[in-house]
Amino acid sequence: MNLILLGPPGCGKGTQAVNLVKKYDYYQLSTGDMLREAVANETQTGKIVKDVLASGKLVDDELIIKIMEEKLIATKSKPGRIFDGFPRTLIQANELEGLLKRYQMKLDLVIELVVDQHSLLERILKRAKESEEKRDDDNSVIVKKRLEVYNKETKPIVDFYSSKYNLNKIDGMQSIQEVSNTIENLIENKH
Repeated sequence: MNLILLGPPGCGKGTQAVNLVKKYDYYQLSTGDMLREAVANETQTGKIVKDVLASGKLVDDELIIKIMEEKLIATKSKPGRIFDGFPRTLIQANELEGLLKRYQMKLDLVIELVVDQHSLLERILKRAKESEEKRDDDNSVIVKKRLEVYNKETKPIVDFYSSKYNLNKIDGMQSIQEVSNTIENLIENKH
């Protein structure tokens, strides 16, 4: 089972991915986590990524695709993969199609978590205040910039997946449990 969780930053993709990992033993392919790991490890790539993330911009497609391909190969034995925060651009969406084909995999499910962006901004800022883990990208200026970038560069992939797959839209403003139940029902109906 390979599934994509789409939606703006802070909509709950990561939370839902963690739930699916626990329940189904899928592997969460979170570009955000992978990039933060590179930054924390202070790799050459991590230093570049740190500057890009701090500015609120997206990391370039070529680098993301390279990291994603390595993770696809490393997780081939898992029962499924959750693409969390990837793809973010039409180039990445097309590249993912090619990667999956190259490794004899397919995309089974595409889910968009739909949220009110004003409420989302409040949710992210609340998360930043309450979280022990401080993230450089959890402040109002960066969050607003990330939402602008999402609306301009990532939102178009919703149309891409709507035309190629049965895109499943879920109200991301529901409780975490309600969203989880809906996603799990979609997965169970695919088996």
